[in-house]
Amino acid sequence: MFRLSLVILGILISNVSFAQSNAIDDKINAALASEIRTAAEKARDRNRKPLETLNFFQLKDDMRVLELVPSGGWYTKLLAPTLKDNGEYYVAIWTDRLKVGLLSEDGFGHVNVVDGINPSSSGVGRLNTIKSFSLGLSNLDLVVTFRNMHNFDVAGRNAINQATFDALKSGGLYGVIDHTRRHMQPMTNEVWRRADPIQITKELLDIGFELEAYNDLHYRPDDELRYEVGRKSVTGNTDRFTMLFKKP
Repeated sequence: MFRLSLVILGILISNVSFAQSNAIDDKINAALASEIRTAAEKARDRNRKPLETLNFFQLKDDMRVLELVPSGGWYTKLLAPTLKDNGEYYVAIWTDRLKVGLLSEDGFGHVNVVDGINPSSSGVGRLNTIKSFSLGLSNLDLVVTFRNMHNFDVAGRNAINQATFDALKSGGLYGVIDHTRRHMQPMTNEVWRRADPIQITKELLDIGFELEAYNDLHYRPDDELRYEVGRKSVTGNTDRFTMLFKKP
């Protein structure tokens, strides 16, 4: 009888997990199909695999989520509606373009903007830096950043990653994607928009994060990792590392 009860309990838990998975998929798919997304944005879905990526990052619709460097809002158009009813969604770092654009549209008034964080030129190539700062947030469930680590020098990344660590709850997750650069490859104009995944991992481990998981969703074996990501022969087919870290 006891064993039967355990089996039934296991089935019920599995059904609940399956239902939750379906619910988040339904919300993301609805956002993917939204008319607010342009044809050019939708054309990138096949390459960027947003549903699979957000599932890998363990997104749930009741989470408190922060997106770093949201740019024009490609992922904002997916995360904001998914989190609107049950969760909280924040954006930080280089948010001006988003504020005067997408966030002025109907349906995005609930997005929380963290202001006052201002990167500056590092003086090295096209890299930026930023002094130590606080996001002014706590107990976040998930922080995500998409193809942005390469924009900052080591000091800038450390400031961003430390602020992220401090803002996450214990057990909180940090999802990171960027264009892959060869390990220890010197900085040049060809590879400045790529990041070394080994270096990024070491920097995050040094701060206190644990590597929770990695995924080959965006692995591209024919990207030679030595050309500018905007080149016609490379764009849309860059190899990108996809990793998930956890705050203990």
